[in-house]
Amino acid sequence: MQKSEDLINLGFSLHKAGKYEDAEHAYREALEADSENAEIYNLLGVLKLQQNDVISAVYYAEKAVEKNPNAYFYETLFQTYIRAGLYKQIVLREKEVLQKFPEDFSLLFNLALAYKNLNKPHEAIRYYNQALKVDPASYDAWFNLAHLYSVEGETKNALSALKICRKIRPNDKDTEYFLSLAYMRLKDYNKGLKLFESRFSRETAFALQNKTYPNKASEAKLWHGENIKNKTIFVYYEAGFGDVIMFSRYFPLLAHKCGKIIFLCQKQLAPLFKDNPLGIDEIITGFIPENKMDFDVHTPLLSLPYLLNLKNDKVFAYSEGYIKPNKEKADEYKNKYFNVDKYKIGIKWQGNTFYDKDRVIPAEAFQPLLGIENTQFYSFQTFEGSEDIKKLNGIIDIGKGLLDFSQTAAALSNLDLVICNDTSLAHLAGAMGIPCWIILPYEVNWRWHTDLSVCDWYDSVRLFRQHKIDNWDSVIEEVKQKMLTCLSRVPS
Repeated sequence: MQKSEDLINLGFSLHKAGKYEDAEHAYREALEADSENAEIYNLLGVLKLQQNDVISAVYYAEKAVEKNPNAYFYETLFQTYIRAGLYKQIVLREKEVLQKFPEDFSLLFNLALAYKNLNKPHEAIRYYNQALKVDPASYDAWFNLAHLYSVEGETKNALSALKICRKIRPNDKDTEYFLSLAYMRLKDYNKGLKLFESRFSRETAFALQNKTYPNKASEAKLWHGENIKNKTIFVYYEAGFGDVIMFSRYFPLLAHKCGKIIFLCQKQLAPLFKDNPLGIDEIITGFIPENKMDFDVHTPLLSLPYLLNLKNDKVFAYSEGYIKPNKEKADEYKNKYFNVDKYKIGIKWQGNTFYDKDRVIPAEAFQPLLGIENTQFYSFQTFEGSEDIKKLNGIIDIGKGLLDFSQTAAALSNLDLVICNDTSLAHLAGAMGIPCWIILPYEVNWRWHTDLSVCDWYDSVRLFRQHKIDNWDSVIEEVKQKMLTCLSRVPS
């Protein structure tokens, strides 16, 4: 029988060559010769991880640490736990790891990562900071730390961490993008908007139009803010419905600087902008042959405040009332649903989960509000998530009939109040000047800034933040108490 050391070396050579089955055979033979050898178990753990057999990888990595609890074997073990999503298992090893290896960067980093994924940001921040004392040049640690500071609303700390990231990796697009969000959350739009040009949605939107109109939408035709008086500009949407509604406030300002605006928007928004042109001359919703498109310059929508050179508070132009309902449609909805002598409240609990699942509120969380005296609640939930209306009692379903935002605006105009998650409905209500209470998740989006007692974008909006990750009950109770106070002031 070959010595275990020879078999380990053979297995390792086969392993490096990508001959995994042969390598495993050699490792197993080595185990038969030396069943207490932790290195063999560790190598099998690494091999199984590469073969995507995570369960076996965990088994072998745990055996390696059991036989010889050294730092390298712990690192393999933590990698198997991470791949398996077993973050609690990493935390269970916390005490033994800290006792043995209090200054091992990789193990401290993985402890931080585990707490981050377990939605325990304070502990994660502590371990990232400890890891950075060992290796202050780790981009990943600083970047993750910046994200956690942002989650906790410590935006100045997030900004400082991101500045260090930029020193470590100059011109990194991810760093620039998140720096822009930090600056804008602090309302430093002079710095934030310039860096915001690095956003991925801009590049995607630009690339799509460049492909669609390769001769017209070339790099030379991209608008950089120069004088375009008497010229035609092609503006196209990016990101979600809410972003488009929010940034559409800039069209009247753009209209004063150019001869004509062509706007490509999502088809669900087209009827709304036909009701509210905002200076837009032509609205399109799909492909137009290049030989029928005539424009001088083009830009994605979210670049407008930067290209219009809006400084600081000027970015909040038209804080409310720039969207109006179609009166005929509004009257139809009034006669059909809203001709009741009660306080009329619309709710929505879910937006597009492709962008952010943290903003989804369980429908049943709204039930404590529905029993409030002298109120009538209406569901504005459409499509995804609309099936959850069955979890609520005493609510009228408006959402099932809403096919576009012109209809939604018409229905909204009959309400006294909107209560919803951070979604397009909130932006529409705010743009219309309708009282709206937005229930924010624990991790607050940059646009709501750091002072949640006010909403800079919409005068009619009030913000409520989740007090603890995954706990909606306490913030719903806060909303309920605020509603009871407001209703007590309404003349009977």
